[in-house]
Amino acid sequence: MTQKFYSLFVEHYLEGLLSPLGSVEVSGVITDSERRGIVLFFPKGTIQTERHSLGLLAKVAQSDCSIEVYCEEIGETEVRSCLHKLLNVFSTLNCRSSAEGKTLDDDDDDDDNLPRLWILVPSASPDLLKGFGAQLELENWSTGIYFLPNVFRIAIVAINQLPVTSETLWLRLLGRGKVQIQAVNELVALPRENLLRRNVLEMVYRWRISVMTQTDLTEDDQELIMNLTEAYQEARAAAVQEGVEQGQRQVVENLLRFRFGSVDEELSRVVDNLLQLAPDDFARFLLELSSLSREELLARFNSH
Repeated sequence: MTQKFYSLFVEHYLEGLLSPLGSVEVSGVITDSERRGIVLFFPKGTIQTERHSLGLLAKVAQSDCSIEVYCEEIGETEVRSCLHKLLNVFSTLNCRSSAEGKTLDDDDDDDDNLPRLWILVPSASPDLLKGFGAQLELENWSTGIYFLPNVFRIAIVAINQLPVTSETLWLRLLGRGKVQIQAVNELVALPRENLLRRNVLEMVYRWRISVMTQTDLTEDDQELIMNLTEAYQEARAAAVQEGVEQGQRQVVENLLRFRFGSVDEELSRVVDNLLQLAPDDFARFLLELSSLSREELLARFNSH
């Protein structure tokens, strides 16, 4: 999958979810040949991770971190490359701290306050995990999350091994194949008033529109599009419905303005109630409006 399309989705997705919690920097080191999105995240305060709407992603983001997302299984070379870039991040942050007269580990005897790199992959081979000494920490983290020795400050998240729960949904949406399709189904099934659902669907909607104008899509690009199709269709339907509702509101407000000269706060509440009517009742109201006085209108609809 080309960086041009997949990384664009990943970066906008993570930035959209994490920006309310702190500072998100989209890395400028990605080249066209690399197959992931990279973001740096710095929380603006303590994140109460228990029952947080972002679930496991909020726990990942509870301290300074870098997140890299691959669209395919990786090998030793990619992990070493990640380590190299993480060391560059440490060097940059240390220079910033030095300019402020401090060091990264002023308040600690170890490296726990250094940013951790989270490598998100669709799957991870046992040989790769064993080779880097990556271990589960089931007392604090779920299955599928493997930590390298702490000196490396790296964790590998095998998305296909994450438990299928609401806590892991926002990470499983970055998986592949059946894992991603399952996550999309869960996203669409969330209550319509869920703010994260609405925001992510909007991201998918905008991303897919931009991608579908391209002609050089690879098979992997097309797979990602197919996996996100249901989410796109749901977002498109919501956008159409929103457009219909806005059109109806404008029609009603124009009629009321013509009938009564202006639309004040009381008449605005009438409009809100009118838009909840069934289509037949709404059409009937439009026919009756010219015969209703302001008092009759308020008495009829503000009581609803």
